[in-house]
Amino acid sequence: MPISYRGFLFAIAAGAVLAAAQASAQPYPKKQVIRIIVPQAVGSATDTVGRLLATHIGNELGQQIIVDNRPGAGGLIGSEAAAKAPPDGYTLFLPNISTHGVNPGLYAKLPYDPVKDFAPIGLAGGTSNILIVNAELPIKSVKELIEHAKAKPGTLRYATPGQGSSQHLAVELFRTLAGDLDITHLPYRGSGPGVTAVMSGEASFMMPAAPSALPAIRSGRARAIAVTGAKRHPDFPDVPTIAETFPGYDVTSWYGLSAPAGTPQAVIDPISAALRKALANPETVKGLMAAGMEPATSTPEEFAAFIKAEIEKWTKVIRQANITIN
Repeated sequence: MPISYRGFLFAIAAGAVLAAAQASAQPYPKKQVIRIIVPQAVGSATDTVGRLLATHIGNELGQQIIVDNRPGAGGLIGSEAAAKAPPDGYTLFLPNISTHGVNPGLYAKLPYDPVKDFAPIGLAGGTSNILIVNAELPIKSVKELIEHAKAKPGTLRYATPGQGSSQHLAVELFRTLAGDLDITHLPYRGSGPGVTAVMSGEASFMMPAAPSALPAIRSGRARAIAVTGAKRHPDFPDVPTIAETFPGYDVTSWYGLSAPAGTPQAVIDPISAALRKALANPETVKGLMAAGMEPATSTPEEFAAFIKAEIEKWTKVIRQANITIN
């Protein structure tokens, strides 16, 4: 018996609904490109981490992942874009010490909530900052830096990538622990110009992340005198930590992976598993180490607790130093 025209249309509609239902029931990820929003520029340390993760997590998921750089405003632009993205697992975000550690205490009003607007997936890696001084200064240790600052108040100038940057706060934390040293802040537009200023003698010292410090140290125009992390850096085993002088001092530039809030747990779980596998991959480790970083792993719950602790830590430093951003 031939099917009626109305029945034919009904069959087509029913088939479409069934196909859509079957597609929606497919486990994550479907054949769709995933993007990781990186809130810093191409070539930055954050970008390096993002591209390594995109390659190796993509391999683990069997899915193409691209990096979407959204630099500007200290990470606010990229963070806001990620916070407002659909919570479907096809937009991920690379939070770091700036976006999810420093900014919440630095700005009176953020265009995103670092806790409520994101679903943490896990830590990815980090690096200590390196306290470098101009090679022509007679300073070879933290103790000598403090003695010089106290003997000649106001003469030491420290470079940072800008007012309120994590490197600025790292120096402020050190300055306070050392007895409120009288030193002068020279903010630059990025780590590169700041490191160049130390090499030329325009600035006396700086605390850039290890990847930014390496070229200056290797050139012989800057001297590494301390590491900001809790343990010595593998690239500088003979350089002591600041914590060896001031116990408890610990500043690490860290990076992780998050998704927009509301992303289903059934999506978070496979990404988290893929992240941990990627960070165990020798090629990923090699890439991170080549950039002066070390891999770090965590569960989503551990990463959430870590972010909250970082916000509390840096908000306290910002308030004590009375740092404001206009």
